Amino acid sequence: MNAFSAKTYQDRRKDLKKKLQSGLILLIGNSEASMNYPDNHYRFRQDSNFYYYFGINEPDLMGVMDIDADNDILIGDDQTVEHIIWTGPSPDMAQKMGFSGANSHLATKNIKALVDNALAKGQKIHYLPPYRADALLKLADLLNTTPDKIKQGHSMELIKAVINQRSIKSTEEIEEMSKAVDISKAMHEVAMKSIKPGKYEYEIVAEIYKTAKIYNSYLAYPAIFSVNGQTLHNHYHGNQMQSGRLLLNDSGAEGPTIYSGDITRTIPVSGKFTSKQKEIYNTVLEMENTVIESLKPGITYKSMHLLANRILLTNLKQLGLLRGDIETMLELGVGGLFMPHGLGHMIGLDVHDMEDLGEDLVGYDESMERSTQLGLKSLRLAKQLQAGFTLTVEPGIYFIPDLIEKWKSEGKFTEFIEFEKLKEYYDFGGIRIEDNVLITNNSYKVLGEPIPKTIAEIEAIMA
Repeated sequence: MNAFSAKTYQDRRKDLKKKLQSGLILLIGNSEASMNYPDNHYRFRQDSNFYYYFGINEPDLMGVMDIDADNDILIGDDQTVEHIIWTGPSPDMAQKMGFSGANSHLATKNIKALVDNALAKGQKIHYLPPYRADALLKLADLLNTTPDKIKQGHSMELIKAVINQRSIKSTEEIEEMSKAVDISKAMHEVAMKSIKPGKYEYEIVAEIYKTAKIYNSYLAYPAIFSVNGQTLHNHYHGNQMQSGRLLLNDSGAEGPTIYSGDITRTIPVSGKFTSKQKEIYNTVLEMENTVIESLKPGITYKSMHLLANRILLTNLKQLGLLRGDIETMLELGVGGLFMPHGLGHMIGLDVHDMEDLGEDLVGYDESMERSTQLGLKSLRLAKQLQAGFTLTVEPGIYFIPDLIEKWKSEGKFTEFIEFEKLKEYYDFGGIRIEDNVLITNNSYKVLGEPIPKTIAEIEAIMA
């Protein structure tokens, strides 16, 4: 039913209530979502914040924490026989209350009176910003207001408290995340062994999804699997794989306890890298390894993004694709042409952890302003790292003909970029390498068992 003991959820709620000191915290769990008619649902996935504090991955539940009365209430209804006919029996509300460690439970029809009573007493109602329309409407109904006002009325105090708490992963959370990475490893290794010239991408994607299910898991996000790796979020899988092309595989498992892995590997369709591919691949690998080895508490992740870009600029200059002063190019953002995304993000229950609470609130602090440069402006995590953070390290180099031609036509950075030589890379695609890392008390730990990523390792497993 839930990932951890009832005491884990009790302790989490206790810590949260201490931070807020007063009021009523209202957490809306997810309901089923219909695809194309009411009874045909998408796969159910619980709201991560509700799951973090109450630990139940079932629909149509809510959680209330009355800080002033020190009372945690699970809201929901027992199944009727009609429900059991179609979906089978599940634990009743008393059992679910026990799983979550809540003090009591209440039928859904009674929550309105509970909230009305809190409002009448002048209690502040704390809620998080809803990202689904049904949750938005539930909150509007409960708080006797409009959806527009709900969008503006979330509790910033609660958001910051949840981010501070969820950002620091416990030992048991790290264990679950490591399991998700190990399932992701199996997905990537079966892909490496299955890729052959002439096959279609969707044939390998089928093996990835199958492998996740073998471990009673799902994908944490739709697989990004394409010979056109220069398209950062490429979910099209209809290309026939040809010898000489690179294949970018960005796919991660969401384990049974819904913690996520997020892994990327780039592999040659033929099973062997060309000399040209090796030059760019080893640059990306150097970027990733250097960043990982530099991770520790106290440094900013923005500095790690710039470190990766410095290596990118240095190596591409050595290959004759750039010219000029490296530090000047770094300051101006020339590297954004080749890595137009950020170095990484927080990861945990969500593959982009807590992003529903506000990307800048999760990844930045009050002292930081977000850059407007291509690449750096997409950095989701920039702030100072703390022990207990879990994050992705995912540098890449991409040759995007449309972007290169745009910069060339605008005369952008012509003093640094060898635009004519870049034409030789218009059919190259892109390379990204990604692992998941825990920040420890004075260093780092890569989560999960090692996944092949050197040229020798990848060529060996594909042989």
